[in-house]
Amino acid sequence: MSWATAWRIARRDLNARFKGLRLLLVCIFLGTAALAAIGSLTAAIERELAANGQAFLGGDVQVELWQRSLNEEELGALEELGTVSEGTRMQAMARKDDIAAPIELKAVDGAYPLYGTLLLDGGREADAPSGNDAYIAPGAADRLGVAPGDTIAIGTETLTVAGIIEDEPDRLGEGFQLGPTIIVSEDLPQRAGLLAPGAMYQSKTRVALSSPGNLEQIEEDLEARFPESGFDIDTAERAAPGTDRFVERMSEFLTLVGLAALVIAGIGIGGGVSSYLDARRQSVATLKVLGAGSSDIARIYALQIFAAAAVGSLAGLAVGVAVVPILAQALDGLLPVNAGFVIDPGALLLAATYGLLVALIFAAPPLMRARHFPAMALMRARVAPLVRDKSAIVVVILGLAAIVGLALFTSSRPLLAGGFLAGAAVVLGLLALLGWAIRKGAAALPRTGSPIARAAIANIHRPGSSTGALVTALGFGLAAFVLLAAIQSSIDGNIEKRVPEQAPDYFVLDIPREREGDFRDLVTQTDEEARVTAVAALRGSVLAFGSEGDMTRTSSLEEIPDGAWALRGERGLTYADTLPDGDEIVDGEWWGPMYEGEYLVSIEDEFAEAAGLEVGDKLVFGVLGAEIETRIASTRRIDWESMGFNYVFVLSPNALRDTPHNLAATVELAEGTPTGPLLQSLVREFPSISVIEVGGVLQQARTILEQVGLATLAAASVAVLAGLAVLLGAIAAARASRTYDTVVLRVLGADRGQVLKMQLVEYAVLAGALALVALGLGSLTAWLVVTQLFEFDWLPDWMEVFAVLGFGLAIVLLFAIGGSLPLLRAKPAQALRAL
Repeated sequence: MSWATAWRIARRDLNARFKGLRLLLVCIFLGTAALAAIGSLTAAIERELAANGQAFLGGDVQVELWQRSLNEEELGALEELGTVSEGTRMQAMARKDDIAAPIELKAVDGAYPLYGTLLLDGGREADAPSGNDAYIAPGAADRLGVAPGDTIAIGTETLTVAGIIEDEPDRLGEGFQLGPTIIVSEDLPQRAGLLAPGAMYQSKTRVALSSPGNLEQIEEDLEARFPESGFDIDTAERAAPGTDRFVERMSEFLTLVGLAALVIAGIGIGGGVSSYLDARRQSVATLKVLGAGSSDIARIYALQIFAAAAVGSLAGLAVGVAVVPILAQALDGLLPVNAGFVIDPGALLLAATYGLLVALIFAAPPLMRARHFPAMALMRARVAPLVRDKSAIVVVILGLAAIVGLALFTSSRPLLAGGFLAGAAVVLGLLALLGWAIRKGAAALPRTGSPIARAAIANIHRPGSSTGALVTALGFGLAAFVLLAAIQSSIDGNIEKRVPEQAPDYFVLDIPREREGDFRDLVTQTDEEARVTAVAALRGSVLAFGSEGDMTRTSSLEEIPDGAWALRGERGLTYADTLPDGDEIVDGEWWGPMYEGEYLVSIEDEFAEAAGLEVGDKLVFGVLGAEIETRIASTRRIDWESMGFNYVFVLSPNALRDTPHNLAATVELAEGTPTGPLLQSLVREFPSISVIEVGGVLQQARTILEQVGLATLAAASVAVLAGLAVLLGAIAAARASRTYDTVVLRVLGADRGQVLKMQLVEYAVLAGALALVALGLGSLTAWLVVTQLFEFDWLPDWMEVFAVLGFGLAIVLLFAIGGSLPLLRAKPAQALRAL
């Protein structure tokens, strides 16, 4: 039989509404839609970053430095590359009469912006401000109650509001914002007294290349030419490193969840195809009696299955593309993506390929079974189930290998993808083993006095039972409910529980050392019970590290070791006589008060392990152009949840106290104390300080975490739907044999209520046995996602998790009832005539 003839027969036999294959179509649709939406969204974000990288960064190349600007030689090296724009970023306070607001001060020169367009209110294009003009963000205007033409004060200078910022082209490249932006002229911070020695500011020098060049090579050349300068270099190819990393991790997570949903749905596909072919067994037998061969049968029904899978995939691709604008709207402000339709051929092709491969893998076993058996065996299939066709194993193995290869090839982190797939295989194996154990356990149970319970338990272990498929379906479905609840409640816990409870009211920067006493007095005048913690605040970079005689220059490292992030760029440094509150010595000893020996440093224990450092090794720091060599005196564990000053590097006082620097402080007021009066007093008495209101920072963090939670909620919901689809598939696959069993019971005198109770007892026993397993699987997966992928704290609300698990069990029972209702409507005479 030719393929054309096979398709003619398949098309005539195929219902126009895909009756019998709807479950396969729905399962493929769910998984493909999830993967298409995830791939399209990721492609849209990456395309936006690539297309607008220069505008997001503000140049082709950017060099950042803390507490100093480029010297003549460094600036000359950048001017050789093209047009240069210099600027300064720092935290400051803006004042209007008795109102003060923390802001991000952005001082720019006349070349700003090198790329993109700065837009002010009304869509006006603007160049860099000059003199005492200032462009202010809407948030600052609202907080200060000002409009264009009004005046505000920053430091010792009075500025005129020349416009409200509508679009700041390089906002994304500036990173996390601790206050609304105010853009001023390049020399304003110096004139306003904000750049005194030791002030905490960041210089940003950007270059628009005069001719196209290899950005990676330019970066390497600059690092090689100035290895000890402490440059933090970004290029337009990675204009927003934090965003790139977040997008990469979210994409990995969502893709793996989508793939998991598709694989879970694949189990439903297998059940749906089994049910479909079982309903077609007389047609198959008839075709064989008329001379059709095994290959002909395979072609006919493979074409039908492929047609349903293709329709499901196409529908999934269409829906995946359609939901991208909705996702973009939900992620507005967090990620750079336009709220329009995005069609990425690569992402759609990948999603469709995954969908068709999964359909092939899970449809192959039932299709191969129907292919090889004689007509009479097919007609007796209800009372003499068909044995498995071992040749289907080859198809399954090849299909799985293709999925694994595709996942590893397309993943930016193959180890993560491989580990996930291996874990999914282990889970499937465990559920299969658990299904076998449940059947054996049910067979070994003593006979009960209740005929309903006895029949329900017998259904679990009888020949041809669907226990294996039901265990897999229930296991994945209930685990998905647990996963959803654990991730969502843990994110909520990170938002609501730890951070607000332990956060101070203010972070204050750039307090002059000589006026620490005045600062403390001013705070205690406002609130006698206020708690002030002040520390020295400096910036520096690790130039070299290692043991005596075997030092490694950080600039010579091709790649920073995982976990040794503090070796990258400049980091906060401080010194102290005593161990910081909340920290705990892991190894070594702390220097005592009045220490005057060799320069010492205490480092965080996880960083020490990642960098291969031990007590007694050396660290060389670059601070304001000077090299400071220290010996590691101790490693310590830091309480990162304290929301105080947590420094990876704490040096002995004699190492840094003569270096120009200011202080930073946290202020915790007594409960119920108004914060406004203290803020006004601080800004009035210390015009050069920067006050960061923690409430605003927490609100930004809360918004970001809520958006992350929304993404995980959507992804996990797909997994839940896939799990329910699997359950429907298992019920559908068993429907034919259950109809036969129900008819026999009805003929023997059982009423509909007894049959329904028997079904409920069977599902309740299986669901109860799987509840603990699902709790363990879902919790473990959620822990990996929360702590390893998102790097959040593990803070699930177990009451919520148990409640959602209970809800999942109730849903399972409702689906069981729904799947059993058609059995109750079966007419014994009609069903027996169909045998």
